[in-house]
Amino acid sequence: MPISRRAMLAVPCLATPALAQSSTTAVLVPYAPGGASDVVGRILIEGLAQRLGGSFVMDHRPGASTTIAARQVARAAPDGRTLLLGTIVTFTMAPLAIRNAGYDPVTDFSQISALCDTQSVLVANPRWESLPQLLAGARARPGQLSYASWGIGTTAHLPMVDLTARAGVEMIHVPYNGAPPALTDTIAGRTDCMIALLAACRGHIESGRLKALGAATPGRIGALPELPTIAEQGFAGFGGVAWYSLQGPPGLAEPVKARLTQAAVETFAEPRTLAFMESQGLGPTPMGEAALVARIRRELELHRELMRKAGINPE
Repeated sequence: MPISRRAMLAVPCLATPALAQSSTTAVLVPYAPGGASDVVGRILIEGLAQRLGGSFVMDHRPGASTTIAARQVARAAPDGRTLLLGTIVTFTMAPLAIRNAGYDPVTDFSQISALCDTQSVLVANPRWESLPQLLAGARARPGQLSYASWGIGTTAHLPMVDLTARAGVEMIHVPYNGAPPALTDTIAGRTDCMIALLAACRGHIESGRLKALGAATPGRIGALPELPTIAEQGFAGFGGVAWYSLQGPPGLAEPVKARLTQAAVETFAEPRTLAFMESQGLGPTPMGEAALVARIRRELELHRELMRKAGINPE
């Protein structure tokens, strides 16, 4: 299977009998290089390689709100050589926002393990110094300010639909194929703001290239304790968490799936990894297959209702 040159990150890789003929296990990443998915993906492939041996790579396949990578894994041979770094978008948003996404989020995958939850921040071009100032600007110029996202019906899109509706302002949505180009245009001022994962935007906040306007989470973020939540700034009940997971093609052999599950859980429970993740706004989610499937089904219904209220129809 061809591996994207610009996206490859390799470490020494999976030695199970089922994979003895394979020199490489590819973990497909549904976003462009340079975002929070790279942080999670590197933790994952290094941990799997350390525990299982062999060679793992991250293979970036961005586009169509993560469905391109998901479809490829759903149709791959169940030999353990092709895995997916799954996201909340892939399994509970994109199948609702995209007509004929090409897969069933539950039945078309082997659910290996939940990996971690993520925390998000509303960031803006530094010309906007606060959330009230941004919203005042949007009210003064209806339909002229814009916000970026990494796709329609994603965790960067739906919360902004909710926020602008609550605030009674009109802003233009500009979707991209990943967080890095969206962040680049927000830094450059081509878009005004976006909701981004802390792991992807913290460096930009610390350098002053972006201004953090509020935590898009139910509570304050430990890594940015002085930053008030959006809920605290007049929007009670606003905020949520995104997540990452590990999936394989349907029909993955149980012994292979069990080894991958154990290795993934151990990787994200390692003390050094936990300390690093906390600094990046990530938290482990020890969750077995049944709990992960239940979470997917529950959040599918939640996001179906949010999209209905937002007037988002499948495209």
